[in-house]
Amino acid sequence: MSSPAPLLLVLDGNSLLHRSYHAAAAEGFIDDDGRPVWALRGLVGFIARAAAHLRPDALVVAFDCPEQSARRQDFPGYKAHRPAKPADLTEQIAGAPALLRAAGVCTVVPPAWEADDVLASCAAHARHQGWRSVLMTSDRDAFALIDETTSVLRVRNGGMDEAVLVDGAGLSALYGVHPGQYRDFAALRGDPSDNLHGVRRFGATRAARLLASFGTVDAAWKAIDAGDLHTVREVVGDQAAGELARSAAREAVERNRRLMRMRDDLPVPSLREARLPLDYLTIRKALRARGINFGPSLWALVGGAEPPAGVDPAPEARPWVFRSGLSARRDPTPGQMALF
Repeated sequence: MSSPAPLLLVLDGNSLLHRSYHAAAAEGFIDDDGRPVWALRGLVGFIARAAAHLRPDALVVAFDCPEQSARRQDFPGYKAHRPAKPADLTEQIAGAPALLRAAGVCTVVPPAWEADDVLASCAAHARHQGWRSVLMTSDRDAFALIDETTSVLRVRNGGMDEAVLVDGAGLSALYGVHPGQYRDFAALRGDPSDNLHGVRRFGATRAARLLASFGTVDAAWKAIDAGDLHTVREVVGDQAAGELARSAAREAVERNRRLMRMRDDLPVPSLREARLPLDYLTIRKALRARGINFGPSLWALVGGAEPPAGVDPAPEARPWVFRSGLSARRDPTPGQMALF
């Protein structure tokens, strides 16, 4: 039996920093200079624990460009409703790329684009090189990138202990759509967190029902334009079919699909540049300079020996346990699937 293809792990640094910030805000860890570090510490914890459980051959951490946004230039309302970030979060986001680079971690901040675009570009690069990839994020947008070689490790409330690994079969079981339909599915529903409104009367259930019957939104519109509105009504009901036929609905879906589409052609580091292991002394020195001490829990990043069974080398980072029996409301992966 042949060994599996090498694995690239790509992390969405912004989404994981946000989760870490809110999860540990009450602890409020600071370094010796009084600077906040608890979100940075949480991000490093995510990296170390994911590496320990997935054992990747290479690692990349991606961040949004902080200075400019091609999507906001396209649509000024994109994320415009979000309140200003707290100063202590902004400081940690700004410092994260430099900290990781000092630690030897392959880090990408693309001009004008976002971490999602780096995830898409890294997944495409890995696929072309015959590698597998796992994309680690707390956002659902990455579900559109799932294919035979690409899975998504989604971090939800509860952190790593509630993380779920999603492949094509799991996405279909969870939402009733396959990865190639996910962008249409999301465009119909909209994404309030990005200030992208969807089509009225289309939530997850109705959007999945439409795509199960027609395959794409465009096919449903083609039926409407051909005078077959009744075929759409039979699937989603009179009121939803009427909304879908409106020009405003088409404009919203087209805008959402355009803004939700992730670029897969950005320049990304070669897999050789992203290879593990990292140098133990380099990463420890960089982290200690910010008052972060993970010690033995870095073993998978630095090529160390796996700890004996039952031994937790990092008391501050509990062992990762996949939970089962969660309700659909919490986006479980049915059966808590294996990696591929």
